[in-house]
Parts: sequence; structure tokens; C-alpha cells
Amino acid sequence: MTDTAVAIAADVRAGRRRALDIVEEHLARIDSREHEIHAFNLVLAERARAAAAEIDRRVAAGDDPGPLAGVPVALKDNLCTRGVVTTAGSRMLAEYVPPYDAAVVARLESAGAVIVGKTNCDEFAMGSSTENSAFGPTRNPWALDRTPGGSSGGSAAAVAARLVPLALGSDTGGSIRQPAGFCGVVGFKPSYGRVSRYGLIAFASSLDQIGPFATTVTDAALAMDVIAGHDPRDSTASRVVPPPFVRTLVEAAGNLRGVRIGVPWGLLTEGVERDVMRAFETALDVVRDRGAAIVEIALPHSVHAIPVYYIIATAEASSNLARYDGVRYGFRAADARTLAEMYDRTRGAGFGREVKRRIMLGTYVLSAGYYDAYYLKAQQVRTLIRRDYDAALAGVDVIAMPTSPTAAFRLGERIEDPVQMYLSDVFTVSANLTGLPAVTVPCGLTADRLPVGLQFTGRALDDADVLRVADAFGRVTSWSSERPAMAPSSTSH
Repeated sequence: MTDTAVAIAADVRAGRRRALDIVEEHLARIDSREHEIHAFNLVLAERARAAAAEIDRRVAAGDDPGPLAGVPVALKDNLCTRGVVTTAGSRMLAEYVPPYDAAVVARLESAGAVIVGKTNCDEFAMGSSTENSAFGPTRNPWALDRTPGGSSGGSAAAVAARLVPLALGSDTGGSIRQPAGFCGVVGFKPSYGRVSRYGLIAFASSLDQIGPFATTVTDAALAMDVIAGHDPRDSTASRVVPPPFVRTLVEAAGNLRGVRIGVPWGLLTEGVERDVMRAFETALDVVRDRGAAIVEIALPHSVHAIPVYYIIATAEASSNLARYDGVRYGFRAADARTLAEMYDRTRGAGFGREVKRRIMLGTYVLSAGYYDAYYLKAQQVRTLIRRDYDAALAGVDVIAMPTSPTAAFRLGERIEDPVQMYLSDVFTVSANLTGLPAVTVPCGLTADRLPVGLQFTGRALDDADVLRVADAFGRVTSWSSERPAMAPSSTSH
């Protein structure tokens, strides 16, 4: 594939293609499809052209711009970008211009990547459909009446529509993996601490992690080679030196012989659509034929993962979002007569409905009369979930599940039913609660030609091994090369 990040960077570094030509090609793609998909909140065309021209100048001078030379990259709009409006999908930050770059942004640009825009997302990353953005929903390129998933739906849609070969998102409960699964691309949530969160607009600090979207596992690994590593500005960043991600995939050469893959069949008994289960079972047959062993495992406490997640995540959100008071930065309501009234009006007008819901839930579970009953109990069950995963991963190399129990649902279908919306993350939240690495790869299509995702979860900081298994699956299937049809919707199927 000539439009992968690996291929583009190799051609630019060797002088076979100009970075400026590549950027112009991708800007033209954005211009042709953005009006119907709305993947971007902001397209940085002139900035991208200037960066590409500088890369071409360096190549002509004999310099090596880096491993991502000339690769167009999109950033979820909750990653601070110096001098560029960064909204987190919220009216509260509609005019916020950060004075600094997030760690991952600086590392991408130092590696020669060209930032082409900021992608749409659920407000403050709170949502599973990108319908909670203050700037309107993003549409799934496979079917424009369907959600791309969330909260990183803009990044997933941009990669799926081939508007960019690489994008970054954040994952607090599945916000990289679920939209990647819905959009038929690769999405990787690294181990907690593997990638610096410096400059990520916080949702839930013990759960948030930054990771890549790509069309191939190798491209995701290339992104990880650039963005992973310790950062003293993030106190939770691991000091363990990251492995060479791309080299690990090359050396493994797709070999699955001897790999043990655990499947928690007890979790998959209800709520999984027939086409999703069929694609999942076929994927297991593929890895079994390649020499992997399929082992049944138990994750008994994962049945509590959704309520545990929504207690802990909302509690941390209520704390993190207290800073948006209209005083220091961001939106401020006008015509308030007192400070208290200014707070109330600012938050009432600046936050959307889902963000308000989660702030109120989080404030409630942290309140003096309910802290022990809810928040403390949730943290205790979180520990039990982590112990279940550790016990299971002592006997297997990775754990496999569908990414989501359903394919992409229609826009508007679940927005009035928060519980149904939350359940779309039932197979993804545990990796955040446990801090484990997890990757989603395409594994099939439903009868309506909607993508189905396959998720692998591995041991803490064994990120490269998780990607190795996903890469081996991708090498013997054609799902990663499938592209969305340009039909207006799926309703005609």
C-alpha cells in the first residue's frame, strides 16, 4: 500500500516523493469529503504546507527529517497544539489557544510528521458516538447515517476515509478502540504510562491514555516508536524504556505458533449481535490455523466493569472539570452580577448535557455521605478486575474479545438512552481500569457491510507483544485493506 505511513515516510526520506505533494493530495481528499463526514473541527492547510516545504528543503539538503517524514497526521481536538485553537469538542474551550504543545504533538513534529488538522470528538472525550460534540456529529464513512463511535470518532473517520494515514486519539474507556472497530481501522490503546499525557485535556486522569489510529498495525507501531517513552512532565509516565515496536513486528514475521489466546466466553453470552459473533469466531479460526492455541479463561469480576468505570470516571471528571469556572481561561458568561452567578451561568452555557450529567454523577459519588458506598467500593472492585486479568494473563499471552457487542449504530439511535450508549463500551473499559494495552483490528463485515473489530488485550507494558499478535492476524486477512463505499447511508441495504 503506497498510502501507508511507512511507505510515505520511506519515499520522502529517500527523495522519491515530495512531502508537499503528499500533503496537497491529502488536503484535496479532505476538501472532497469533509463536508459529508465532518471529521475535522479545524483543517490547518497553510501550516501543513509550510511544514511539508520545510521537510522537502531538509531532504534536499541531505538531512533526515525523521521516521514520520512527510506523513500527514490528524490530532484529536483534546491534544494541546501551540498557537492552534484546541476545543475538546466543547463550547467551553471554543476559543482556547494553548501556549504549548502536548508531548505527543512535539514528538510527532520532531519526527517529521505534518499536522493537518484537529479532529472532532465528544465533548471532553465523554461519549461513545461523537454526537456530544458542541460542533455537531461526525459521520461514519462506511454509512453516513451511522456513528463513527466515540469519543475519538473524528480521528477514526479521518483514517477510515483515507483523509490521513495516521491520527491520534485518547482512550478513557474505549475511545480509540470502539471507533476504530466501528470504522474498520486499527486502534491502539497503550499501557497506562507508556505515552505521556502532558498536554492532553483531562477527562479521568487514572484512565486516560493517548494512542494511534492507522490502516495497518505496522503504521500504529511506527507511531508508537515516536510517541512512547518517559516524560518528566507526566508523573505517571513509565520509566521503563519502550521496545522497538516496528522491529518487533518485523522480527516476528507474522508467526503465531505457540501463542496462547484466552477467550472469556462467559462474558460473551448476551448482547452480542449475531454478525459480530460470527466474525469473532471466524477470526479465532484464523489465528488457530496459524498455530495459536485458543484457551477458555474466566474474568468473573468484569461483569461489574461498566458500573465501576462510570463511578470512577465521573468522579475524576467532576474533579478535573472544576477548573472551568470562567475566571482563568475559556468561556465566560456575560452579565453575571455575582461571582457565584458567573460560575453557574458559565458552566450552564459552556458545558453540554452529557458533560453536566457526568459532573453531577461524579460529584454525587464523591460526596461525604456516599463516598464509601460508591467511589471506595468501585476502587475495590477495580482491583479485583485487575487481579482477574493478571491471573488470566499468567496462562495466556493475550485475551481476545469483540471490540464492541454491535456494529456501528445509527446516529440518534442511543443519544436519549445513556445506559444503552454506555454498554457499547462493555468490552473495552476493563483495559482502562487495569491499565493494560489493547488493540483493535478489523475482522469482518456485517450483512450491511459495517465493520467488526477484534480486540486483543495483553500484559502491562507488553505493548509490542499485543501489536505482534494483531499484526500476525492482519497479515493473513484482507480486512485492513477494505475501504468504505461512498454510499450516502446504510439504509438501502
